[in-house]
Amino acid sequence: MVTDRPIVVAGAGAIGCFVGGQLAAAGRRVALLVRPRVKTEIERFGLRLTDFDGSEKKLGPGQLALSEDPAIFHSAGVVLVTVKSADTADVADQIAQHAPEDAVIISLQNGVGNVAVLRERLGGRRVLAGMVPFNVIGMGEGRFHRSTSGDIHVGEDEANTTAALSVPGLVMRASGDITGVQWGKLIINLNNALSALSDMPLAAQLANRDWRRLFADQMAEGVAVLKAAGIAPVSATPIPMKWTPTLLRLPDMIFNAILGRTMKIDPEARSSMWQDLKLGRKTEIDYLQGAVIALAEQNNVAVPLMRRIVALIREAESAGNGPPELTPQQIRGEA
Repeated sequence: MVTDRPIVVAGAGAIGCFVGGQLAAAGRRVALLVRPRVKTEIERFGLRLTDFDGSEKKLGPGQLALSEDPAIFHSAGVVLVTVKSADTADVADQIAQHAPEDAVIISLQNGVGNVAVLRERLGGRRVLAGMVPFNVIGMGEGRFHRSTSGDIHVGEDEANTTAALSVPGLVMRASGDITGVQWGKLIINLNNALSALSDMPLAAQLANRDWRRLFADQMAEGVAVLKAAGIAPVSATPIPMKWTPTLLRLPDMIFNAILGRTMKIDPEARSSMWQDLKLGRKTEIDYLQGAVIALAEQNNVAVPLMRRIVALIREAESAGNGPPELTPQQIRGEA
C-alpha cells in the first residue's frame, strides 16, 4: 500500500501543515518540505491543529520530519503538492529529481491547470487531481486552524489511493469526475478575491446581501463561461451550481437558513487571497479569475465584472498596503 512509505507534503503552508498534521496525528509517517520560517516555528512550538468544531490536536516536533531540502522526497510513497500554482513547475522538477518513480503525486491546489503541469514535467508518473474545499488559516506559534467544512476529493484510481489516505479528521473521497469538481471549486473560489478586497471574514460577508449579490453576479459570469465551453461543474455543496447564484440573492433570513444546513463557517474564516494581500504576497488571481477569463475569450463570452475584480486585486498587490477594504459599490465601480 502507498502509505507503507512516507507521505511527503510538498510546500507545507497552511493547507499543507494542516493536512500533513492530520495524517501524522492518525499515525501515518509524514514529512513536510517547508520554508525556513515554518520549520523554525514548528520546531519551537510543535504543530497545533484546531477546527471550526472546537476540536484540537497537538503534535510534537518529533512526530513528523521537517526539511527545506527536496531530497526529503527520496523515499516517498505519496507526494501531496500544496504549493501555490505559480510554483508548480519548480516543485515538479524537484519531485522528478528526487522522488521514486512509483510515488503517487496528488495535487491539492487551487485552480484547474496544475495537474497538467505536473504530468508534463513528471512523464509517466501517476498524478492525481484533488480538491480541498476547506480554508486553513496560519495563526502563528505552530497553530493552523480549519475554518470551514468539507471533505477532500481526489480522482479515483485502481489502487484506491483515496481510501488509503483517508483518516479521522481528514476524510478523502474518490471522485469519478474530478475535473468537474475542480471547476466547481474554482467557481466558488471566485469569492476569494471579494473577501480579499473587502477585508471582511467570510461569514460576515455572506451574511450581507449586497456582498452576496456581488458574488452571485460574478459566479453567474463564471457559470455562463463554463456552459459555453461545455464544462459541467460539480457543486461542492448539496446545492446544484446552477442554483447557487439564485440562492445567494435571496433575503438574509432564507439564505442563512439554507446555508446552515449545507456548510459550516467559522466566524473568523478568511480566504487565502486575503492572507496573501495581508502578507504582501502575490495572489493566485491569474489561476482563478484568470482561468475563467481565458476560457471566456476562447468562447466569446463577456465577463466585465470579473475583469474589474482582477484589476482591483492587481492594484492592491502593487500598492502593498494589504486588503483595501472596498465596498460592493466600489468594486462594481458605482462609488
